[in-house]
Amino acid sequence: MTRIPFDEHRGFVRSLLAPLGARPTEHIALEDALGRITASPVESAIDLPPFRNSQMDGFAVRAADVAEAPVVLPVAGESAAAPGAPAPLAEGAAMRIMTGAPVPDGADAVVPVEDTEPAADGSVRVLRSRRPGEYVREAGTDLVAGADVLPAGIRLEPRHLAAAAAAGITRLVVRERVRVAVVSTGSELVAPGAELGPGELPDANGPALRAAVAACGAAVVHTARVRDDVERLRAELDAAVDAGAELILTSGGVSQGAYEVVRELIEPLGAWVGSVAMQPGGPQAVGTHRGVPLIGFPGNPVSAQLSFALFVAPSLRAIAALPAARTERMPLAGAVRSVAGKRQFLRGRRTPEGLAEVVGGPGSHLVAALAASELLIVIPDDAEALDAGEQVDTVFL
Repeated sequence: MTRIPFDEHRGFVRSLLAPLGARPTEHIALEDALGRITASPVESAIDLPPFRNSQMDGFAVRAADVAEAPVVLPVAGESAAAPGAPAPLAEGAAMRIMTGAPVPDGADAVVPVEDTEPAADGSVRVLRSRRPGEYVREAGTDLVAGADVLPAGIRLEPRHLAAAAAAGITRLVVRERVRVAVVSTGSELVAPGAELGPGELPDANGPALRAAVAACGAAVVHTARVRDDVERLRAELDAAVDAGAELILTSGGVSQGAYEVVRELIEPLGAWVGSVAMQPGGPQAVGTHRGVPLIGFPGNPVSAQLSFALFVAPSLRAIAALPAARTERMPLAGAVRSVAGKRQFLRGRRTPEGLAEVVGGPGSHLVAALAASELLIVIPDDAEALDAGEQVDTVFL
């Protein structure tokens, strides 16, 4: 059997998914915007802060009245962080003020409470002089109305949403997420948690791929579990397209045996279904269904998850402005063997000493070993054996 090189297949998948990077836009509510990408700069609707306010708990004063501190001033009311405006401050008086409260007209400084002490008759003794403007936040000193509070093209984190809310923004223009369908194939598959009959297996690929898609900033718009029936599969792929899917991911049905329903359906229509020189994950498929890109993964759970991580995740993460998977070169903790002509991806972890340690075996069914791993150890295509201490590339999961 002719196998295509790993890098060639990865490049082909990347090219197929490249058009998805040109995203349309949509308006969404601020509370729904976490993790979305701004499509245009976000302008502040108001000045920040919107009014002169106090930076400290203390007393609003005229700086000239405390220039010869210590000095005793009568207390003329209070300004709290609450709706409404305080009365103007008379010359020669102080006003109790709270952090964030409006500074009264006439006042040009705030004396922190720790620089004061109570005096007789409810007056206040100011112990230190203050310059005009000290501890006063002027309106618009953070941002003026109409200025950009957020740039275009950033992935919205909680700190960005806080700034937008403070700027009076209730809706944002963001890029639409890539819409993905996930279809598991196999007559042996049942819902996780269902009682297993003879020959039945829980569907691990459906939940894993749905979660992987979401973690890459895309949206799952259709999911299905299909028996090994070509017409049922065709109907589910049609339903995925009708649901607005821009990308269809299938698992299972792409090998060389019988009941390979993905192969049976898409290969006659011009799709490529074959083998990639890699382990695990050799059987792969790339095609379209009604014009929508379709990527077919093997049915073994480890193969499906690694195929997504290596071929599809990089494109989806780039579109969603997420960082690429972390890579690191490190020495092997122990000797390994491989199959010449295939790029092998061993599951592993980084030891406290900074070594790449293999977790479990190379089998494509070892989901528990994958769960216990944090990285993939990449064994080059031409290597049959590597000794402990040899440097290898790793890709963090």
